[in-house]
Amino acid sequence: MNPQVVAIGVGILVVLVLIFTVISIRRQNKSVVDERLNRYAGFNVLEIDTPDDKPKDKKPSALTNSLDNALANRKFAQKSRDELARADLKLTPAEYLGAHVISSVGLGLIAYFVLFQYQLVMAIIAAGIGAFIPRFYVSNRKSGRLIKFESQLPDILGLWVNSLRAGFSTLQSLEAISREAPEPSAVEFRRVVREVQLGLPQEEALGHLMDRMPSEDLDLVITAVNIQREVGGNLAEILEIISHTIRERIKLKGEIRVLTSQGRITGYVIGGLPIILALFLMLVNPSYMSNLFNDHFCGWPMLAIGLGLIGAGTAVIQRIVDIEI
Repeated sequence: MNPQVVAIGVGILVVLVLIFTVISIRRQNKSVVDERLNRYAGFNVLEIDTPDDKPKDKKPSALTNSLDNALANRKFAQKSRDELARADLKLTPAEYLGAHVISSVGLGLIAYFVLFQYQLVMAIIAAGIGAFIPRFYVSNRKSGRLIKFESQLPDILGLWVNSLRAGFSTLQSLEAISREAPEPSAVEFRRVVREVQLGLPQEEALGHLMDRMPSEDLDLVITAVNIQREVGGNLAEILEIISHTIRERIKLKGEIRVLTSQGRITGYVIGGLPIILALFLMLVNPSYMSNLFNDHFCGWPMLAIGLGLIGAGTAVIQRIVDIEI
């Protein structure tokens, strides 16, 4: 292998790492007033911080601002802001994009120089996989926060009901929840309280909560609260009934998850075992697997058909075991 190619590859990786590091760490002081004005002047409502969050005493560097401005009107940037806010990650779309680039290039270079010994095809495949690693992480973190929030929601409603019966107003009850509830419920309700304190209507603040936590159970709660504000009624009794309904739904979801566990594991095996076995054979006996890539008339079509069948089988099984309540 030409040493110059190796040096160029390592140099590109180092430059990308340095760029991402500069984007992530270089920030300067910014006042609270400017932060609030910027939030409501044009930034996404999903990104509003809370009083108890760590103070943001830094602002994006010129490079980050340039990249963010270039991506501002693109669907990728808007979707990235929403996904990062739901995952509670303090990153800008430019930093998120940089993570994709570094992950892709880094894994591709590692596969090319270390894992598969200068096999360009496997390096390209590894780079493609690396491009999805940040997205998988964000999606997994977002799903984990939503699952925790939904599991905490019945207890949150119980605390809300007790606060109302103790004589608290709706906003005071939400403030009590923000102090007493576990994460991530505490930070989400704290954001609602702060938005109301900054002048937003309660309905709009609860709508932002729904945007950050897209849950059917939460949608039921918010709808009940908004209707009660319009027509009146005993909010504590309404929330108590909803809490009971949500508890029963969570219990039923758990029973269904147990009954469908075998099907889900089957899907994981069908999707992962062939790929893991192929990677293992390439590491143990590269010459044996190289025939599959060298044969353009038979090998590549077999790979394409195999991956297509694996994806179709996994998707069908996941569709079968995904039972909506």
